[in-house]
Amino acid sequence: MKVLRIIPSMNPSSGGPCRGIRNIIPELEKLGIYNEVVCLDAPLHNFLEKDGFTITSLGPSKGAWQYSPKLIPWLLDNLSRFDVVIVHALWLYHGYAFYKAFKKYKKLHNGMGRELNYPKFFVMPHGMLDPYFQQASERKIKAMRNWAYWKLIESKLVNNADGLLFTCKMELLLAREPFRPYHPKQEINIGYGVEPPPPFETTMCSAFHEKCPQVKDQPFILFLSRIHEKKGIDHLIEAYGNVLDNMQGHKKSVGGKPSFPKLVIAGPGLETPYGKKMQQLVSESGTLQESVFFPGMLTGNAKWGAFYLSEAFILPSHQENFGIAVVEALACGKPVLISNQVNIWREIIEVGGGVVEEDTTAGTQKLLEAWLRISCEEKKVMGDQALSSYINNFSIIHAAKRFSQLVVT
Repeated sequence: MKVLRIIPSMNPSSGGPCRGIRNIIPELEKLGIYNEVVCLDAPLHNFLEKDGFTITSLGPSKGAWQYSPKLIPWLLDNLSRFDVVIVHALWLYHGYAFYKAFKKYKKLHNGMGRELNYPKFFVMPHGMLDPYFQQASERKIKAMRNWAYWKLIESKLVNNADGLLFTCKMELLLAREPFRPYHPKQEINIGYGVEPPPPFETTMCSAFHEKCPQVKDQPFILFLSRIHEKKGIDHLIEAYGNVLDNMQGHKKSVGGKPSFPKLVIAGPGLETPYGKKMQQLVSESGTLQESVFFPGMLTGNAKWGAFYLSEAFILPSHQENFGIAVVEALACGKPVLISNQVNIWREIIEVGGGVVEEDTTAGTQKLLEAWLRISCEEKKVMGDQALSSYINNFSIIHAAKRFSQLVVT
């Protein structure tokens, strides 16, 4: 069985879709499923040389649509080699090019009177059909553009595919809301796999503390994601400040020293206008300055050190199709405190691996206050349940087997 994956970019900085591809291909190879990738990156990028599978790069692509004149000719020459094609992500040239090439491919071979088994093709939206992107106030112009693009181009790709592949049940349900006509032949909850973390090593501690020395020997709650409006960091900072203020008031009324974990907000984007605004919110409060820290983007041992040393992971996001960092926290046995806009929240709550509330300041404050009330023993049990959620729902082996059963059979 041979699978072709078409994606605009395999650059790790482009986010979850290319990471998901890298995660699952080695496990699929163990099941006898060959995978190949075609992307629109420039051929000389270093990140294209590190994978153990074939990547054909046809870039550099041009413009916001990521146009490449090489893609359609390449597809016409190569589609016959594959049994299954998966188009990853929407709204860009690669989807339009595939559908145009696929129609031309069938027409050419039918005209030759050949018996031809066309490859099945599937589309994996990766959350790009979520109604959030049509409803968010800051996306009004993009929402209108998407409507026009849907009517002219994207609905043809989606509705003529052999099926749509979703990372979780919630994504599947939400995808039905924003666009018409929407009538895919199949909606398949294929799941999504995340590689297990490396085993804990003490070097991870030193690597993290080098980036964030303020929390050495201190308990902390970890946010690790992009510093972006969508992630609800403004709600997190305000809610955290409210909890600290309430604890200070309690201290004055009953005596004693309040105790609450520090807050580490890690991730790229501190240099953006939103990132600078979040840092300013903290700098304007003496209380927050002593408790909230921004170490920037964490990678490698520093990242895993942050996960392993944290008490819990928090993400009050306004929209999260899957949440790879959430699953990485689960895989490290850490309870997760998340909004109900993180699409995998049901799978986590079913086994008691975390706490879920609304994606508001009040909801985020409830997350923090809930964590404050949980006993040490209950936190340990919740951590065990978090790890169980990862193993049973989000492990890479689980995802590969599900892909084999639902797509290639």
